[in-house]
Amino acid sequence: MKIDERHLVQLAAVVKTGGVTEGAALLGLSQPAVSRTLSMLEARIGEPLFVKGRRPLQPTPLGRALADHGQTMLSASRKAFDVVESFRAGRSGVVRVGGTPFFMDALIAGMIAEFQNQHSDVRIDQTYGYFPDLRVALNADQIDLAICPIDILDEGSGLEFQQILPGRNVIACRVNHPLLLKRRPQPAHLLDSPWVAPPPGSPLLADLRSMLLSFGATEVKIRYSGGSLMSVVHYMKAADALTILPHSVVFALRNEKSITALPVPIPHPERALGLLKRSDAPRTPAVDHFARHIRTSFENLKHLIKRHEQSVVWGA
Repeated sequence: MKIDERHLVQLAAVVKTGGVTEGAALLGLSQPAVSRTLSMLEARIGEPLFVKGRRPLQPTPLGRALADHGQTMLSASRKAFDVVESFRAGRSGVVRVGGTPFFMDALIAGMIAEFQNQHSDVRIDQTYGYFPDLRVALNADQIDLAICPIDILDEGSGLEFQQILPGRNVIACRVNHPLLLKRRPQPAHLLDSPWVAPPPGSPLLADLRSMLLSFGATEVKIRYSGGSLMSVVHYMKAADALTILPHSVVFALRNEKSITALPVPIPHPERALGLLKRSDAPRTPAVDHFARHIRTSFENLKHLIKRHEQSVVWGA
């Protein structure tokens, strides 16, 4: 015998509310329609579902057992509805985000935590990579969003880029570095110092080479390379080494009072940090909300970062 699941759901609503009218209202159905359903269900199974003459309605043992199954279906349906509504509102789902290591560690990780304080049911899956790898991951649908610095997109790339912060580098050192005692450090002083090289493949590595060439360097004392942001910071806290970092990363480390910037202006890279996604990517509310949160967070930070730059670099 096959029983229509919808009939069991209507039975469960009537049992739960104690009346046909009330059960119909719970489901958004008419009272006559629910009455017909109960009559059809009784005729099909050949047994009464309710004790005759009782008000509110009292189910028979069989009616109660069938209503329990209907209640399970009703609960599952309600949960499924809640899942759909939560997804549509961006309150749940998965956001797959990739980004360049130093920015992700110094800035984005904290923004992710702030986002999840308001969207606790959204899971964030984070990966590291530089622009070439992130572009491949986007096109392969392995990530939804990339946060990385780029200069210009090729025509027909199928990608969209939204700038969130202009490119701005500084020479970083520990807060008690001897060069900070000099009023105006000169290129010769910088070239005499040991250097920490950014990881291979990092745009910062190209920036470092370009900057040193502008200082007239033919060789440089690289003493440490390839480390994570945490390892670079710990190394520099114990050494008189210099490195090149995005100013926003130095800004993010300001409260640790361990790393600062030398007051030496250097060339700025012709690129910007931004959000990168596929132009034809399907719209996912959670991803949209997360991207909006990142844009808003950087918009709120811009003037603070600018003031910090004027303070530590230009001495204003």
